[in-house]
Amino acid sequence: MKALLYETFGGDIRVADVPDPDAPDGGAVIRVTASGLCRSDWHAWVGHDDTVHLPHVPGHEFAGEIVAVGAGVQKWRVGDRVTTPFVNGCGRCTWCLSGQAQVCPDQTQPGFTHWGSHAELVAVRAADLNLVAVPDGISDDAAASLGCRFATAYRAVTARAGIRPGEWLAVFGAGGVGLSAVQIAAGLGARVVAVDPSPDARSLAAELGAELVLDAGPDTPAVIADATDGGAHASLDAVGSAQIAASAILSLRRRGRHVQVGLLADPATAIPLGRVLAWELDVLGSHGMSAADYPQLLDLVTTGVLAPDRLLSRTVGFAEAAELLPASGMPTAGITVLHPAG
Repeated sequence: MKALLYETFGGDIRVADVPDPDAPDGGAVIRVTASGLCRSDWHAWVGHDDTVHLPHVPGHEFAGEIVAVGAGVQKWRVGDRVTTPFVNGCGRCTWCLSGQAQVCPDQTQPGFTHWGSHAELVAVRAADLNLVAVPDGISDDAAASLGCRFATAYRAVTARAGIRPGEWLAVFGAGGVGLSAVQIAAGLGARVVAVDPSPDARSLAAELGAELVLDAGPDTPAVIADATDGGAHASLDAVGSAQIAASAILSLRRRGRHVQVGLLADPATAIPLGRVLAWELDVLGSHGMSAADYPQLLDLVTTGVLAPDRLLSRTVGFAEAAELLPASGMPTAGITVLHPAG
């Protein structure tokens, strides 16, 4: 099969012919129809993820059609149209059996722990747990975004931030995750502030429902506090930066909730713990979303409450994707999707 391949961290990414994956016992092989280019792919390419082994094929948010199933698979057949969360649980542990596969201690992640979806084919293990059927009314490109950015934002906004209608959510970073969070929160009746240095990103955030859009700066927390009568009820760092995380936390009102979604390249993140303590703030992590949680999200998409298609900015082939991936460390407005078939 054809795939994007790199053999050194931070090195050249090329289009290569590589062996097809086999369907593992209990797993499946998917013919990829759409695969999103995500900032997490950049983290893997740079070498920030110690689960990645070289040579490597990136890509972790995708949609496609099952072409092979392994022994023991019960729910799926060749020809089924599917997507999957970027975290694949083992299907056996306490966390998976309780519907919390996103924190499975034996998890696999296509594009990280094994070769990913920037390819014509990708393997997924524990198919009965991890695969999600794509409804007819959702495009392949939109379904691909549900594997990481849109689904990650959905769980961060609903299950972790616990946002309620009328509450203020401050979203820092209007890339794929941030814009998804803006649309989701606004669609569920929350009031949204979006913070990003890019005018294009701020414009798109406003189109998706943000009431207030701000450039990033040292006075951002104070501006948000004034605009929201004391601070946001919840904040979300969708970029992954010590400075941004601190600014997001300082934008909260007393007893507010901060959710960290963006991956942090620097582990020495300076959280303003004095404010956390004095104002009784909650600081929460959010790591994707289990397949068990997809039905409610898919219902909101199929009924038109949420529209991941609005986040799609462009589609590319292998050659252009190879050029774009090294630049994906910088958040951009909208989502770029690779079409392996061209």
